[in-house]
Amino acid sequence: MADDTLMPVPDVVPARMVNEFAYCPRLAYLEWVQGEFVDNADTAEGRYRHRVVDRPGGALPPAEDQPVDSRIHARSVWLTSEEEGITAKADLIEGSGDAVTPVDYKRGAAPDNPEQAWETDRVQLCAQGLVLRANGYTCREGVLYYIESKTRVLVVFDDALVARTRQLVRDLREMAARGVIPRPLAESPKCVRCSLSPICLPDETNALSATANPKPAVAETPRRLMPARDDAAPLYVQEHGARVSKSGEVFEVWLKDSKLAEARIFETSHIALFGSAQITTPALSEAFDRGISVTFFSTGGWFKGMAHGPAHKNVSLRMAQYRAAFDAGRCLVLARAFVAAKIRNCRTLLMRNHHDPPRRLIDDLLVSGKDAQSVATMAGLLGVEGNAARLYFGAFEGMLKPKVGVGESWSFDFEGRNRRPPRDAVNAMLSFAYALLARELTVIAQAVGFDPYLGFYHQPRYGRPSLGLDVMEEFRPLIADSVVLSAVNNGVVAPQDFLRAGPAVALSPVGRRKFLQAYESRLETQITHPLFGYKISYRRVLEVQLRLLSRWLLGEVDEYPAFTTR
Repeated sequence: MADDTLMPVPDVVPARMVNEFAYCPRLAYLEWVQGEFVDNADTAEGRYRHRVVDRPGGALPPAEDQPVDSRIHARSVWLTSEEEGITAKADLIEGSGDAVTPVDYKRGAAPDNPEQAWETDRVQLCAQGLVLRANGYTCREGVLYYIESKTRVLVVFDDALVARTRQLVRDLREMAARGVIPRPLAESPKCVRCSLSPICLPDETNALSATANPKPAVAETPRRLMPARDDAAPLYVQEHGARVSKSGEVFEVWLKDSKLAEARIFETSHIALFGSAQITTPALSEAFDRGISVTFFSTGGWFKGMAHGPAHKNVSLRMAQYRAAFDAGRCLVLARAFVAAKIRNCRTLLMRNHHDPPRRLIDDLLVSGKDAQSVATMAGLLGVEGNAARLYFGAFEGMLKPKVGVGESWSFDFEGRNRRPPRDAVNAMLSFAYALLARELTVIAQAVGFDPYLGFYHQPRYGRPSLGLDVMEEFRPLIADSVVLSAVNNGVVAPQDFLRAGPAVALSPVGRRKFLQAYESRLETQITHPLFGYKISYRRVLEVQLRLLSRWLLGEVDEYPAFTTR
């Protein structure tokens, strides 16, 4: 947050968060305060290995009701102590009478250190012991069981460990109350296997923060701590009357009694429905549970809206977004970055693809990009953008290459940008590509924690994903326009892939399927990130860009780094 106002903090801290806070305060903040969580191989394996102890079993009667000679063996027990300010779920509690020992299962191997246990695990176990004590039990020690090495490690709850645990609880609550996310670790090996590295962006945030005091040491090239590509992919359903249903761990697409396709749920990033395609309630409920958004398009490809589960828990980001959206100065700063990057990327695309780019045009776009960075008003920025768009689309046809087919020749004529409705095949593809890209960014914005309908350059309008349209400006030429050029120049689409109704032109179902394949291929293309130097897909770039926007809004980086390429 931008000020020192204290935020309300829950009465109790989860013992697991004490572990995370001891490991990395920023990780604890992301998980507990901002509600972030991402699975990776380690967390998935840990959950699998916990599957037995996570099943409740046995009984833990109140301490005062325990006979002296009674035996206790209770699994997955949740207890809370308001006195200690801790809530804890113990994997296993063993003991007799009122004397109990918590047992905590850990997926890895016991470390080779004097304690034979990580401090993070010891304080989490001690937090469980403090909760048991507060509930009337005698609890002097606990056990850590490291599954990989099959090692039981006894942990004595001595005065030093108890004091350390209580101090961590106080510090964690104070951090959450301040509402200021801790700085990332600098070049730490802890980040390499952290599932939240793609959200935290530790190296990137440190590299972009020139005012950090003291400034952390960072590598010349940030490490790529996220997969280059996202293994999950969208499920597109455009057949008239098709329905998406759920069967076990699979989404199935049916048309009457015929199954058209299926997609494993864990490999589905979101579902896109066109026209009269629909989704069943069980499938929709499962999508919400898995964080899979469902987007709706008209038959012609206009983005109409989105359905999703509960809003992201990161309310502090949305508060920062709203504060900035009502600050004309900050809106202008962002809008200038969006538009300047768009103009520079349009210029780059022309220089790469135009058969003979006019020197005057290239120079004029260079000037327009610089003007966009310094314009004093939003109205002036709109004028600069409009003039640059006129120049760019005036030369767009020079990037289209005539194609010769078997026994015939054709070319895709383009005489300038038109829409609502598009009146030629190229404009039909441009409009469809922009709708797809707006959808993509809206889904990602929602997942990051933004309100996707509140923008900074595009003003709020009912049903319009203004934030998605804002960030899309940088990527219109690099993704959407590039897909159109590729579809035409590589012969992906042909004139018979389009339908005409009066003055309007639209892709046919077959043409739309071809274009969707080209669009997805573009998103999966790996590039070298121009700012960070590592290989990453365009789909990942979009996510990184929105997360960098969140870092700017929350005051972690000094300026928003708009995406441009050479």
